[in-house]
Amino acid sequence: MILWFTVVQIAVAIAAGILCLVLGFAGRRPSDLSVGSLALVELLLIVQVVIAIIAPFAGNPPTGDLLEYWVYLVSAVILPVGGVIWALIERSRWSTVILGVVALAIAIMVWRMHVIWTIQIA
Repeated sequence: MILWFTVVQIAVAIAAGILCLVLGFAGRRPSDLSVGSLALVELLLIVQVVIAIIAPFAGNPPTGDLLEYWVYLVSAVILPVGGVIWALIERSRWSTVILGVVALAIAIMVWRMHVIWTIQIA
């Protein structure tokens, strides 16, 4: 993993999470702003998938368990899709709160993926 990209992913996920939590607790239903913020998080995760495929060939292999890393990454890619589907089906203020929780969970998962890739010794 690339440190600066990891930091960007975490910062965007935290910002999206806080935005969605604030909007949800203010009573706002899912909108282009809340769903769009999770779409940005999803886009960054898809770029991370590409990086994870290319990095070992470029001389940046993981030091931790590769299976654990990929389970985290695939789960992280699926989470925003599920959250957005939920938000579009239910369309209540609590759906916006769920989007915020999903974004914050992804921030934690990205940090764990970074630890598995760079710090943890298998």
